[in-house]
Amino acid sequence: MATAIRRPAPDDQHAASRTFPQDFLWGTATAAYQIEGAAALDGRTPSIWDTYARTPGRVRNGDTGDIATDHYHRWREDVAIMADLGVGAYRFSISWPRVQPTGRGPAVQRGLDFYRRLADELLDKGIKPVATLYHWDLPQELEDAGGWPERVTAERFAAYAELAAEALGDRVTTWTTLNEPWCSAFLGYGSGVHAPGRTDPVAALRAAHHLNLGHGRAVQALRAALPSASQVSVTLNVHHVRPLTASDADADAVRRIDALANRIFTGPMFHGAYPDDLLEDTAGLTDWSFVHDGDTATARRPLDFLGVNYYTPTVVSAASPDGATHTSDGHGRSAHSPWPGASGVAFHLPPGDTTAMGWAVDPSGMYDLLRRLSADLPGTPMMITENGAAFDDYVNPGGEVRDPDRVAYLHGHLEAVHRAIESGVDVRGYFLWSLLDNFEWGYGYSKRFGAVYVDYPTGTRIPKSSARWYAELARTGRLDPLA
Repeated sequence: MATAIRRPAPDDQHAASRTFPQDFLWGTATAAYQIEGAAALDGRTPSIWDTYARTPGRVRNGDTGDIATDHYHRWREDVAIMADLGVGAYRFSISWPRVQPTGRGPAVQRGLDFYRRLADELLDKGIKPVATLYHWDLPQELEDAGGWPERVTAERFAAYAELAAEALGDRVTTWTTLNEPWCSAFLGYGSGVHAPGRTDPVAALRAAHHLNLGHGRAVQALRAALPSASQVSVTLNVHHVRPLTASDADADAVRRIDALANRIFTGPMFHGAYPDDLLEDTAGLTDWSFVHDGDTATARRPLDFLGVNYYTPTVVSAASPDGATHTSDGHGRSAHSPWPGASGVAFHLPPGDTTAMGWAVDPSGMYDLLRRLSADLPGTPMMITENGAAFDDYVNPGGEVRDPDRVAYLHGHLEAVHRAIESGVDVRGYFLWSLLDNFEWGYGYSKRFGAVYVDYPTGTRIPKSSARWYAELARTGRLDPLA
């Protein structure tokens, strides 16, 4: 069992240049609601995030994604920035309410045309388009009908996947069904710190199952509609869970959170079953009768790779005798827990440096996580589909944005990826989160993850020093020691 605080030995850090495989894919990533804006143009209707953000008290400073970075109008400029950086791929999400506004029925061609133009421009610049079908923007009408806790939403998602694949499959050959379904289920329906803002632990478990089912049905739809050479994947924010101490009680806390954070998705998607301990831990909440015969077999569909999002480890222990249940679990403040069936577990922030999100900077978690996934899911290639950090960036008097802390963060985590590859883990690419500063969900515009600074009042883009550093890495594939 790993201990909670584990960092690379000093002589392992920044010691020598590391060269990535020649065919390693270097990319960057965004999500539709965070950057597009144009919230009511060309037939788009509200998503759950539009509704949530417009509800007073939900998002810091009352920020919304109504304008965001105005990518809907400035997409050519943004693609030109990517081309200047020399990245080989761009991971973006399709806005479900932009292309199928009610979550039912025919597509809106004006919405699809936006993604057609975007994909064509990317291809023209030699950048591979990688499309995510769902990055949290459920059409509000589907939420009004019950949302992800209801089985019908999985059916609607499969129909949407077919619609998108038929429209864009001639341009986009790499597809992701869901981004971080844990957040959709447990932050959206459990703790309420994400849209739609519900706080029902049983609804969260139901949502997790229907996201699994929707994923499986979407994979089937994609395989049927796409050319045979296309790739299909899912992206999970797999939690690297560590115990605070070596005690048996803390080890059990790790087991419980691992079941709720990770195996609730990897079980059905890769093994065709929910883990027995998850069902036992949550038996006081639900009998899981919403799982129908054949559901987990449907969720288990062959994938071309697993997308892995990693930012920081999760450190847990058994709750203290005074009954405290958490210090910080890194997922926003709420009176409601996102962990149904895990009362008595405490969360802890490791010591050391943190990002502007308050997340611990610990690249060893990336290495350990990749090794664990390689062992648990043998034969499954992986891509790092998100990794990055928020810092308090600003434009200096010379008009530059220097972000050495971000460069150090990325360098450390890419060293960890390289060490994992050297140890035999099949990692085939890395997508920096994020291309642009953008709407950071419940934090609004107060947190900046971008390699490119955005002046929100004017929309002006300024590549940060990390963008230039990443461009050189993408060009050479060589991770040199930091000065």
